[in-house]
Amino acid sequence: MRIFLSYAQEDSPVAAALGRELTKAKIQVWNPSQEVEPGENWSLKIGEALERADAVIVLFSPNSGRSPWIQREIEYALTSPRLEGRLIVVEVKPTKHMPWILRKLQPIRLYESPTKARKSLLSRVEHLAKASANAQ
Repeated sequence: MRIFLSYAQEDSPVAAALGRELTKAKIQVWNPSQEVEPGENWSLKIGEALERADAVIVLFSPNSGRSPWIQREIEYALTSPRLEGRLIVVEVKPTKHMPWILRKLQPIRLYESPTKARKSLLSRVEHLAKASANAQ
């Protein structure tokens, strides 16, 4: 199972912590800040990673809500037939202006109960991994 982790730079500490937890659970996590080297074509690397991803986790916060990069990554996940039903939204901080379509995806609210949210995230990812394994 390969996960593309989408987040605003300001949410890097949260992304790193969740990435470690997913990796411990034997899930491959593509984290742009760890995978793209200085001077590399950022857009190309992100596009390739999205193409290879089995699911996308977006860490949504007021910062990511203002990011055109995050908006593009969400748009890709929502419109790619291969990723249908494979976008997981984690609300890092209370966010008034989350797009309605993301709210309909039942975001995991990390700020309410981090322990419960992490368990819920792992459960959703494991469910997707099982579904992928059964489809093959």
